[in-house]
Amino acid sequence: MTTIVVVRKGNQACIAADTLTSFGAKKYSATYKAEASKILRLGESWVGLIGAPAHRQVMESLVREHAGALRLDSRQAIFESFRALHPVLKEQYFLNPKEEKEPYETIQLDMLIANRHGTFYLSTLRDVYEFSRFWAIGSGCEFALGALYARYDQKLDARAIAEGAVRAACEFDNASALPLTSHVVALEGGRGGSSPRSTFVRRLASRRQRRSGRK
Repeated sequence: MTTIVVVRKGNQACIAADTLTSFGAKKYSATYKAEASKILRLGESWVGLIGAPAHRQVMESLVREHAGALRLDSRQAIFESFRALHPVLKEQYFLNPKEEKEPYETIQLDMLIANRHGTFYLSTLRDVYEFSRFWAIGSGCEFALGALYARYDQKLDARAIAEGAVRAACEFDNASALPLTSHVVALEGGRGGSSPRSTFVRRLASRRQRRSGRK
């Protein structure tokens, strides 16, 4: 499959992914690809997809043909966009939405999104999540999440944290492989995730300043 991660820290967000595509037992590595990246530019957003390799061309076509219907700037906007586009995916792109035991028809893909508004996850059931720190999806996500957790509080920027997590996944997941690709965006208004440790340090400094002012 793949490994895709998003990180937000300070005033930046980063999305990163490996480049290996698999067709069953066959590996289609970056060496043989004219376009190796699994991350797409959709308007002002960077998007990483997992699922069937056909999803990439479908999304590229969907943006060209229905650009006005696609908004990726908030949880609700993403949900409403894909709710409205679901009939289009079925009728024009022949999506097979049936999965046993699921309560709703699915879109058969999962997606991580990074843009100036934040970092988001769209699941196959169209439920959307926004992250304050980081997340990972794909076959190597467990390795990536461990690396993200271990590195987030270090003195590293969003790109270094994200790329390190993808490298960790590629080391241990047999369906992910280097080289990796990554993209960084500046968050609107300088919004970014903060660690509990850095929040504690800021509060402690603020208390000391207040005490110093009383003397």
